[in-house]
Amino acid sequence: MATLTDSKAGDSGAQSRRGDGPASKVPTRTLDALNFFLADVRDGLGPYLAIYLIAVRGPAQGWNEATVGAILTIAGIVGLISQTPAGSLIDRGKNKPRIVMIAALLVTLSSISLPIVSGFTAVAVTQSIAAVAGAVFAPAISAITLGLVGPKLFAKRVGRNEAFNHAGNAVSAALAGVLAWKFGPVVVFWLMGGLTVASIVTASRLKNDDIDNAVARGLDCEPEDGDEACEEPSGWKTLLENKPLMIFAVTAFLFHLANAAMLTSVSQLLARTVGKDQATSLTAACIVAAQLVMVPVAIVVGRNTDRWGTKPLFLVAFAFLAARGALYTVSDNPWWLVGVQAMDGVGAGIFGALFPVVIADLTKGTGRFNVSQGAVASAQGLGAALSATLAGGIIVWAGYTASFLTLATIAALGLGLYVLAMPETKDKT
Repeated sequence: MATLTDSKAGDSGAQSRRGDGPASKVPTRTLDALNFFLADVRDGLGPYLAIYLIAVRGPAQGWNEATVGAILTIAGIVGLISQTPAGSLIDRGKNKPRIVMIAALLVTLSSISLPIVSGFTAVAVTQSIAAVAGAVFAPAISAITLGLVGPKLFAKRVGRNEAFNHAGNAVSAALAGVLAWKFGPVVVFWLMGGLTVASIVTASRLKNDDIDNAVARGLDCEPEDGDEACEEPSGWKTLLENKPLMIFAVTAFLFHLANAAMLTSVSQLLARTVGKDQATSLTAACIVAAQLVMVPVAIVVGRNTDRWGTKPLFLVAFAFLAARGALYTVSDNPWWLVGVQAMDGVGAGIFGALFPVVIADLTKGTGRFNVSQGAVASAQGLGAALSATLAGGIIVWAGYTASFLTLATIAALGLGLYVLAMPETKDKT
């Protein structure tokens, strides 16, 4: 692991970032490590929740694909309601690393309590708490990054963030797969606890004074600095009057409506066909396969976004998502499913790397970067929440093939909308 050493960015570095110039003395290794360790914490239990509830608790305790989908939907709705307030909190918060540490602790405590709580209501409450805390991570990491490197270097640094995030997911999933093979699905709870400790220690090494809070929210100055030309705009006005931002929110909704349930459905299918222990390990293999693809995808996208533009890259993401949904129906062979899941590395890898970049482009100078992230994240969270219930219901009523084809069709609709309505946000160089 890289040594977590930082250098303090002085006032000249902050002024450089406000002027869209190069950042000075960015704590690169600490940002790398934070994204690596937070990778498995920020999403909570993810697909392992479905395996645990179906394979460990099972129908005897009232758990099947539909009830698991309902839990995921409840947590998803709670999370999406929290997205915009979370973005506003990050916009106004003066110590963003501390917010990240508190959120990581809450997500983990909510998740590792699952083996000792029982009943639909208790599980829904714990996962909802995790969802509320989890809403903080995306805007916080983006804001910290923007406040450290400035707008000019933001796309490249976000690509690097995503690369380390995916690398962390791959490593933790590989560990979960190996350990679950020997100790069973419950091992993911203890792995998550260890990663949370590492995340908190790493976040504590970020110097809060290095983060320019004006730049971190998309302003060129701070209103309290006494600059009369620096006015703080209405957040809702910024959101509602920005048509491209609204279109992007709709496409984000469709992407996650199609994408969110795919891995969960595959993990449930594996639990049905190969048993809980092998399903946990194979689900880990699915995650590792996708994450290993996401690492180079995120790096390439981050380095070339200014040259290629955001629109063609998003179209590739939607195309891979639609193809992936269709290919799941070809075979239920475990290793075929793992191979198809690797395609998620292209679609989700592009989306993750470009999501904050597009929003930063569309909100530059408004001072509403993070609250806008929260609003669009609310839309994608709604898509993810509905995805779980939609897929779970279709599986119970019509089977896995019908569910996967429905998700693929939704992805194709998102592709068409992006082609027809979403503008390019970059002046390609």
